[in-house]
Amino acid sequence: MKEFELKYGCNPNQKPARIYMRQSEDLPIEILGGRPGYINFLDAFNSWQLVRELKAALHMPAATSFKHVSPTSAALAIPMSEELRRACFVQDVKGLADSPMATAYARARGTDRMSSFGDWIALSDTCDVTTAKLIRREVSDGIIAPDYTPEALEILRKKRKGSYNIIQIDPSYEPEPIERKQVFGVTFEQQRNSIRIDESMLTNLVTKNKDLPPEAKRDLIVSLITLKYTQSNSVCYAVDGQAIGVGAGQQSRIHCTRLAGGKADFWHLRQHPKVLNLPFRKEVGRPERDNAIDIYLGDTSEEILADGKWEAFFAERPEAFSKEEQQAYLAGIHGVSLGSDAFFPFGDNIERAHRSGVSYVAQPGGSVRDDNVIEVCNRYGMAMAFTGVRLFHH
Repeated sequence: MKEFELKYGCNPNQKPARIYMRQSEDLPIEILGGRPGYINFLDAFNSWQLVRELKAALHMPAATSFKHVSPTSAALAIPMSEELRRACFVQDVKGLADSPMATAYARARGTDRMSSFGDWIALSDTCDVTTAKLIRREVSDGIIAPDYTPEALEILRKKRKGSYNIIQIDPSYEPEPIERKQVFGVTFEQQRNSIRIDESMLTNLVTKNKDLPPEAKRDLIVSLITLKYTQSNSVCYAVDGQAIGVGAGQQSRIHCTRLAGGKADFWHLRQHPKVLNLPFRKEVGRPERDNAIDIYLGDTSEEILADGKWEAFFAERPEAFSKEEQQAYLAGIHGVSLGSDAFFPFGDNIERAHRSGVSYVAQPGGSVRDDNVIEVCNRYGMAMAFTGVRLFHH
């Protein structure tokens, strides 16, 4: 296939639209279902690069959940605890523990379920039946993977009444080293960001604490590779082989850190017994539960706990989860890793990160206030590496 005609571009009024290869060679993809659109393909090609790089760097199957050209999360195929399976609504998925690919996607999809509603999925490895069954029951726009088992493909082709977008990509495809795009009729050209992210980026430890255990190195690599495909400015909290809070596209870095930190906090709080044991009515679906949990943990919990409101969601009125209780629970969290796509200009970012259990930091360095940032890290006993590499993505 030399080119593919799109229904429209970013918006319905932007016609005509197509994807094609500049030198008229074949596209490196095959469309196995649906009719992906302009934004679908942007998500597909960015998300594929992310999981491909995670697999190459850490040698484990990887998955990501994308929305509007940024990841909501990315995750490795690390076995899930019972609490995490319940928090991600996958405790009933048969065969999950036997499918690394399904485990990676369950983690990625379950991290920020509000943002992942209607996501684009990328898998580093073959989509198997268990993964397909998990995808079938979630609201999703499409998927890109290097391969599908026949049974998995049959399941996905029935999704959305046969219109679900399914892309198979040639895993051996390598793009040209120079990339181009047009803005307002002007062509931009640059070398692709092909820099390799691995443990060698984490050797310049500038804090008093210079201890980076293997799990922290893994999580910092997950964070940095995730940031490489996240709209800038961006920061990413990671733990247990997955991104648990992504702050994307904010003009101020502290706003990125707060946004991502809030998401990371919610990820932890979803695993608290009060949330795991919320007495939802059987007829309340997963999207409605996601929304209810978001409100329950937020500042307006009375919207679903007040008389006349809770009855729509719960079999009995749940106990409130006070801010004091939440803060006490979060105060026990530690070992979280934090990556930033550019330097932290002020120590306030580290102060905010500390409140979300961050123990390890990776950032480029190079701010005139590096000394202040290092001093705050030292105050909390954090280990911080200067990577020397900026990871802006636009």
